[in-house]
Amino acid sequence: MSVQIYHNPRCSKSRQTLALLQEQGVEPEIIEYLKTPPSKAELDRVLKLLNKEPAELMRKGEEEFKTHIKDKSLTRDESIALMVAYPKMIERPVVINGEKAAVGRPPESVLNIL
Repeated sequence: MSVQIYHNPRCSKSRQTLALLQEQGVEPEIIEYLKTPPSKAELDRVLKLLNKEPAELMRKGEEEFKTHIKDKSLTRDESIALMVAYPKMIERPVVINGEKAAVGRPPESVLNIL
């Protein structure tokens, strides 16, 4: 099983989700997306796997969101490009297992894709 987690070690939900995966015997590939942001194509794939639009995977409390996105009408591609440029806006953690994905909020929601 090839499982990936888009992880921020400073986020409690991300740490809890990683621990939950490990408790299930899963050692995921850890992608620290703040250090290594996804490409536009990767983020587009993640959004499609989640069946979400970019706005649904954005952290709206982040300053970058307020500065670059709030109250603006952007295309899907423009939104994804800004999420890649400012990865802090991407909701976390995201877990991918093959062709399935889930946001770990709450952490137990990722158990559905294992």
